[in-house]
Amino acid sequence: MRALVQRVTRASVTVDGEVTGAIGAGLCALIGVTHTDGATEAAELARKIWHLRVFSDADGRMNLSVADNGGEVLVVSQFTLYGDTRRGRRPSWVDAAGPEQAEPLIDQLCEELRALGAAVATGRFRADMAVEIVNDGPVTLMLEV
Repeated sequence: MRALVQRVTRASVTVDGEVTGAIGAGLCALIGVTHTDGATEAAELARKIWHLRVFSDADGRMNLSVADNGGEVLVVSQFTLYGDTRRGRRPSWVDAAGPEQAEPLIDQLCEELRALGAAVATGRFRADMAVEIVNDGPVTLMLEV
């Protein structure tokens, strides 16, 4: 599993004119799933996101996690994180898991985050989503398990 994680001041997902998920300060996590991923990877990635130290402490150092500061997490399914662009101009999607595998794993990742104490908002799987992200910093990191 992969996550492109951004520290945000706010983020939201809109589908067909309806906001399906929105957060204030916290993390926006775009999540990609590949064929070899399972429950273990979903749980490990949730822990990694929850404990990622990208928020400033009293000394201005990135030393705090969303777990430490009570921030929120917006999780958005993003199969394009497994797009292969090494050849040609059109990405190949062969490394991206199909929706029948990816959707339950993203749901599990959200449940794992909630069990850790996160307030989680989500997009809508298989929908054409408009994602609004106000990146704070900017801070953007790729996580992989």
